[in-house]
Amino acid sequence: MMVVLKRAATLLSVALGAALSFTAGSAAAQSKFACKPGEFYVMNVMVSGHPYWVPVFEGFKQAATAMGCKAVFSGTPDYDITKQIASFEQDLVKAPKGILLHPMQADPFIEPINRAIGSGIAVTTFAADSPKSKRTAYITSDNLAEAKFAAEEIVKQVGNAAEYAVLENPGQSNHDLRVTALIAYMEKNHPKMKLVGRQATNQDTSAAYKAVASMLQANPKLAALWIPEAGSAEGAVAAVQEAKKKVLIVHADITPTTLEHIKAGNIHMSINPNQGIQGYIGFINTFLGSHPELIDPFNDYKLSGFNPMQVPFVDNGFAVITKANAEAFDLNKYMANR
Repeated sequence: MMVVLKRAATLLSVALGAALSFTAGSAAAQSKFACKPGEFYVMNVMVSGHPYWVPVFEGFKQAATAMGCKAVFSGTPDYDITKQIASFEQDLVKAPKGILLHPMQADPFIEPINRAIGSGIAVTTFAADSPKSKRTAYITSDNLAEAKFAAEEIVKQVGNAAEYAVLENPGQSNHDLRVTALIAYMEKNHPKMKLVGRQATNQDTSAAYKAVASMLQANPKLAALWIPEAGSAEGAVAAVQEAKKKVLIVHADITPTTLEHIKAGNIHMSINPNQGIQGYIGFINTFLGSHPELIDPFNDYKLSGFNPMQVPFVDNGFAVITKANAEAFDLNKYMANR
């Protein structure tokens, strides 16, 4: 045993010595973490005009620029799975080295993702996933942790025996998890909390307005709302204001409109993924997925033939936005510094 330990220590000393003798200049000169001429990467999304993507793409571009790569923004302006898949197909024709993809729905993207991988184009998913596909990595905030945080904040503010409701966006994995996890957490940890409304509004402001208006009529004691995205939160707050009710609103993500409502005290808080980190780490994982020759992990990838860049989940973290720190999340101010 002592001989083995001595050999291990010797090998470690040799490795450390080699690393220390490798100067910064030579490391820079020999670095392979850089793009070749003409190499480019795409970020593909649905509802491409949504402000959520702006900081994500800025992080994506920042990492790309640092590595001498070109970053391209793509997707569809519509909330339509068929159109997003069509935009993804158009991206494939242009032969990027890799694609950072936010799939609107998981299963319809299995075949397109697998076909991209088969043609040599790396695919990383972010914010929403297609877990049954061959994508090499998934970057997101921890939706279970977000739901737990939201549930505890609601109970802290309205008590543990109040009525609450949720809006949802069925079919988008991260939104589904944010809702189901919060309901399950309430049932297990705060059984006196009563779920009195659950309505699919699909990120539609008008649908959310109508849904919450109906909930308020049917449930005059409604104390809190949990919403997994910001578009529906915009409609919800309008309905609450019109009804002149006092309802605690907590939602995920952020838009300029919901940020203003947070500043005004109309929305209690937002739980917002670290978007810039999501884009930055998303690019790095996509780059590594497209350059598997840079990775030699201690596993069986050579025998099985799979891409050694396999990361089931990377947590980009989340921030809590309240009236106290809302100014730090002003998108116009952020972009003015780019």
